Amino acid sequence: MAIVWYNSYAMYARTKTFTNKDGSQRTYLYIVEGVRENGKIRQKIVANLGRIEDMQGGELDKLISSLAKFSKRKWVQAEAAKIMVESAKEWGTDLIFRTIWERLGLHQILERLLSKTEINTPLPEAVYAMVLNRISDPLSKRAVNEWVSEIYRPSFGALELHHFYRALDFLIAHKEIIELELFEQVKHLFNLELDLVFWDTTSTYFEGNGPEGLAEYGHSKDHRPNRVQILVGVLMTKEGIPVAHQVFPGNTADIETFKAIITDTRNRFCLRRVIFVGDRGMVSPTLLDELDHEHIEYIVGVKMRKLKAVEKILKTGGRYRMVSENLKVKEVWSEDADRYIICCNPTEAERDHQAREEMIKKLEEKLKKGGPKQLIGNSGYRRYLVIKKETVEIDYRAFEEDARYDGKYVLRTNSRLDTAEVALAYKDLFRVERAFRELKSTLDLRPIYHFKDHRVRAHVMVCFLALVLESALLRSLKQMNSQVEYTYLIRDLKQLRAVELTLEGTRYLCRTELLGNSFEAFRALGIRPPSQVVVIAQDN
Repeated sequence: MAIVWYNSYAMYARTKTFTNKDGSQRTYLYIVEGVRENGKIRQKIVANLGRIEDMQGGELDKLISSLAKFSKRKWVQAEAAKIMVESAKEWGTDLIFRTIWERLGLHQILERLLSKTEINTPLPEAVYAMVLNRISDPLSKRAVNEWVSEIYRPSFGALELHHFYRALDFLIAHKEIIELELFEQVKHLFNLELDLVFWDTTSTYFEGNGPEGLAEYGHSKDHRPNRVQILVGVLMTKEGIPVAHQVFPGNTADIETFKAIITDTRNRFCLRRVIFVGDRGMVSPTLLDELDHEHIEYIVGVKMRKLKAVEKILKTGGRYRMVSENLKVKEVWSEDADRYIICCNPTEAERDHQAREEMIKKLEEKLKKGGPKQLIGNSGYRRYLVIKKETVEIDYRAFEEDARYDGKYVLRTNSRLDTAEVALAYKDLFRVERAFRELKSTLDLRPIYHFKDHRVRAHVMVCFLALVLESALLRSLKQMNSQVEYTYLIRDLKQLRAVELTLEGTRYLCRTELLGNSFEAFRALGIRPPSQVVVIAQDN
């Protein structure tokens, strides 16, 4: 007998049986209330629910369910008892990046290469799992084997630890052909005119020794000179889409990587015309001479204050041509018949002018207070001072010479592009570098748990493919003018989950709500999110 206390009285269900004239019995179900009368408890019928035999066909269950709604705890317990939740897994990142993976033809490329071998294991799926892991939650390959169980992708269920290691070996063995076929897919998918390519490098270090001959001490871009490292270079289109990469020993100079990628690109991709664009830290006069000799077109920034030729160029007269907002250009040819483009940003020029005026004012104030020793010890001030035996004076002429550099940078090129096209191409380099830096922060190459040369290179290949997928998504977002921040978008996508449950013998696949900006990714790719509820299987 169930008892519910209500306003200090007891209410409960009870039955009462009556005997018919023919000897048969009938039983009625009542809701009764305990009331106190004259100091005694007596039962008062609140409701006659009818003959219990008539209600046991299902009417009683409906009544109980209906009444349970007015008791939140009981209703939740009753409803939950009907549902058996089997799993709740991350789904959003796979829905988005698998779409890009298929559109780039990566699955087909890997399957086609695998069909030419005697390997009969799901290596393409293992490669995809490692790439998705680099995007969603970078871990070691051993941890990936556990991580896949947290992702809603039924095909991941067939993957075992040895598949990931075999997939790494398979991937690096076919690196060049994968990049080449991917390059063709990227050109077709994004309708790219690949005549300008950008080359950028990054370094990553090992906590241990790393593979001998590859892990070396060198100039660390991670500011960890006490660690052996490797150098990784990525070739990108002017839209910021990666098309190839190379891994170099950690002590390789950037200039040497530039030479290597030029040879590789010309031999492998058979491009009709390629103009390499590089910043001033990657080139030298010797390298430019080599490029001229090989008839390779280039656009490079030059170091402003260290070349006498640049000083002469900046003194050359002539009118600037306005190219775009805050960018005007002027073409100058040197005595050696080298072509230079002077670029000027008027807004930056004004900032430089104001900064110089403030520095002059500070120097004058400090000299009045009699602090020449302090000024001499400051390397930033010293270049604007004339130091005599007993006095220190401001070198106003040095400030005048500095004014020539206000808001300017100088390019050198041997291309036949128009002056404006040269300036805009170099401007694209800044966007590519910025995009590369942002992607490097989310696609950290570390941790590297491999100590064999080919496994380290395969790990970098996985990171490169992840970089391709991410940059493809970023391009799609940009094309629809989305302002969503990539890091937050990934966070929101990871909150989208697939829930498998069974209700009254029927299995369902449900998805959670789209949180934050996650819908932006679906909109950018032109796909719909899955239905909120789908029947998986139904008992016969």
